[in-house]
Amino acid sequence: MPITLLVTGEPQAFYLKRLSELPSDVRVIVSADAAELAQAAPEADAILNGEFKDPTLFKAVFPLATKARWVHTLSAGVEHVLTPAIIASPIPMTNGRGVFRRPLGEWAVSAMLHFQYGHRRLIRQQEQGVWEAFDIEELHGTTVGIVGYGGLGSAAAERAKAFGCKIAALRRKPVSDPLVDQTYTRETLLEMMAACDFIVCAAPSTPETRGMIGAREIAAMKPSGVVINIGRGPVIDERALIAALEQGRIRGAALDVFEVEPLPAGHPFYKLKNILLSPHSADHTPGWQDRAVDFFLENFARFYQGEPLENVVDKHAGY
Repeated sequence: MPITLLVTGEPQAFYLKRLSELPSDVRVIVSADAAELAQAAPEADAILNGEFKDPTLFKAVFPLATKARWVHTLSAGVEHVLTPAIIASPIPMTNGRGVFRRPLGEWAVSAMLHFQYGHRRLIRQQEQGVWEAFDIEELHGTTVGIVGYGGLGSAAAERAKAFGCKIAALRRKPVSDPLVDQTYTRETLLEMMAACDFIVCAAPSTPETRGMIGAREIAAMKPSGVVINIGRGPVIDERALIAALEQGRIRGAALDVFEVEPLPAGHPFYKLKNILLSPHSADHTPGWQDRAVDFFLENFARFYQGEPLENVVDKHAGY
């Protein structure tokens, strides 16, 4: 029996051209036109959110897709996709969790090296034509705390461990991983913040995690501590972080994600000298969209064969 796949996205998007690799009996409808999507929705067996940033069409078309048996979003984050209707629906949702773990893990370690080796000072001296030797610090022997020990967190831990770092991990469920030297719970988060040289936030954005790293947690850090966020912006209380950075109460921060994106012009982060900013592009390596589509095609093969899907989202937990 033919399968209809409804894709919300621009038909011209180069990465969606890969959908031509689907079996010949799969009818693929790709559109960014709300009226066209609404007309096709009742016949859809599966829906793909083909947009990485704006799920508006996806959220609008879902209630109309009364025959749908599966929905997938290319992005890893699902907080902007989970409408009450989607959460209440028994239809399984999958996402791109883990697809971008390798570059984000590397970026986290690059941020650690940025602070340990004084890269900002090196660039400034080079631009000014100044020869002035200074001491640096090894990454080896430092303690890296991972807030959210899932795909992203474990990728950062794996790469930091190769540099000789000690790994502390905080996660809702117990961690059993040879990379982890010390495990913490939400109740002992302050203890972890105080023990670590680097705090890598890799948690999803849920009601439970929003503002998890706030004024109390940041105040518990070492003065030499650095906060790194590769997960979701709302996990960190940005006002509390700005205050700590402006007052020099912690060494610095490196952020790839923010509460509001794009980061507004004139935002205090732009003026700080002890912060490293990435415009949510730390995972934008060549072919990054293709990797997300690759995973979708693999999952579609499972759907097509009636096999269990991978990366099924816990819609009530929010990830």
